[in-house]
Amino acid sequence: MAISEFWKSISAAPIGTTQDWAEPSAADPSRRWRGTVKLWMAADAGTILLSAMLALVYERHHGAVAGVRDFFHGTLIHGRSLGVLFALLSWFTASLLFISRRLHLYTPRRLPNILHEQSVSVQACLASGLLFTGTLYLIHAQDIPRSIVLITVGLVTVALSLRRLIYRLMLYRSFESGVGTRDVLIVGTGPEAQALRRQLESIRQLGYTFKGFIECNEDGSRSSACDDVVGTVDTMFQHARRHFVDEIFFTAPGQRGIVKDILDQARDHGIDLRVVPDMYDGLAWNNPIEYVGQFPTIPLHCGHVPEIRLLLKRLLDVVLSGMALIVLSPVMLAIAIAIKLDSPGPIFYLSERIGKRGRVFPCVKFRTMVCDADKMRADVMHLNERDGVLFKVSNDPRITPLGRLLRKYSLDELPQFFNVLRGDMSIVGPRPPIASEVREYKLSHLRRLDVTPGITGLWQVIGRQDPSFDSYISLDVTYIENWSILLDLVIILRTIRVVLAGTGS
Repeated sequence: MAISEFWKSISAAPIGTTQDWAEPSAADPSRRWRGTVKLWMAADAGTILLSAMLALVYERHHGAVAGVRDFFHGTLIHGRSLGVLFALLSWFTASLLFISRRLHLYTPRRLPNILHEQSVSVQACLASGLLFTGTLYLIHAQDIPRSIVLITVGLVTVALSLRRLIYRLMLYRSFESGVGTRDVLIVGTGPEAQALRRQLESIRQLGYTFKGFIECNEDGSRSSACDDVVGTVDTMFQHARRHFVDEIFFTAPGQRGIVKDILDQARDHGIDLRVVPDMYDGLAWNNPIEYVGQFPTIPLHCGHVPEIRLLLKRLLDVVLSGMALIVLSPVMLAIAIAIKLDSPGPIFYLSERIGKRGRVFPCVKFRTMVCDADKMRADVMHLNERDGVLFKVSNDPRITPLGRLLRKYSLDELPQFFNVLRGDMSIVGPRPPIASEVREYKLSHLRRLDVTPGITGLWQVIGRQDPSFDSYISLDVTYIENWSILLDLVIILRTIRVVLAGTGS
């Protein structure tokens, strides 16, 4: 959908109604990894090119200037045109990328451990190197020094292995701290389910966080005294929504119709589904299926994650927030001094907010109220101008005179650029709620916690003066379902206009 059509459609829609903007979930298990695969393949291609250049410089003892001159004159290797050399390097690159993909090197979660990944990485490099040297033999390319070929293959092997090792160690470190893990429910409470649960919790490097068991009795009876059962198949997706579940493991024997119904619901909810076959006890070790630790699993559905676009969004956040803090540092210093002179109390106000997937983080703002304003909230609740969960009082007696000015131009939110640099927030996204608000959310409202909260968002530039909680949720969900980098840039530009107009309070 074009940006102009997007703004036209949401402007024409009645405020408070949520339109169905969602695209169908991907049914192809490989789709989730497509963005990551492209990124890794591009990095591998760049590594090969750089290795070839270094090998050529080392062998020919060319300086940078001489190398550029020989490149344009077509005399890098005498007797061979640049077209042939480029074709040979492209063949080596294509063979390495193809073999690496076949060995699942671009989907690191599918590889069991560091040693296996390193072994497979060396195997891919050597196999593509043999194909490359075989090609040189078949075309009688004796004029291409074998030393350059060997150095190139050696550098590629070392560079790719080292890069994957660093990435794997960083991934394990983030898993150990609970960052980037996938929340899972296990359907069934039998021995297989219990063993899978123990493995997920004991091997943190797998990157999973266990959230509970789901009973799978067709008559609804309780067959297990397990304390970690959180619900039944009928209520499974409600619990999945409440616990921000990414993936469901189906271990209980069930009828085909039940599994198919769960698969259809998993697609609708965008949750991955895996089946642990009942032939687990040694009969399925060599089958072409994905292993989670020692457990063979069959992925039935994997949702699509736009890895590259999310990486670009994070890069945009870091660059813009860093620039904003540098450019606005004199303004922020002046505001800090003014707050200290205006009223007693700290310069900054820290508030615990609920971020992506229910994570609690300290949100920082310039203080705009008197001290102990939180304790006085009950005294002004009768002045609330918002409906439902939201709370807002235009003439709040707790706000200081300077605070009114800061809120009018949204200057109190400038320190939140530090939250953006930390990764707790994004520049654009739904505003982070407080815990008391989230406790009143319905399950459907938790959709807005699926993404990183932002300093500004669609509601801030369109419906800020609308007191309806329904419009608040509707616009946040609309943003989530239509998110793009271009949309973020448009919202940022509109936010600047809103701030300069002084309508932020």
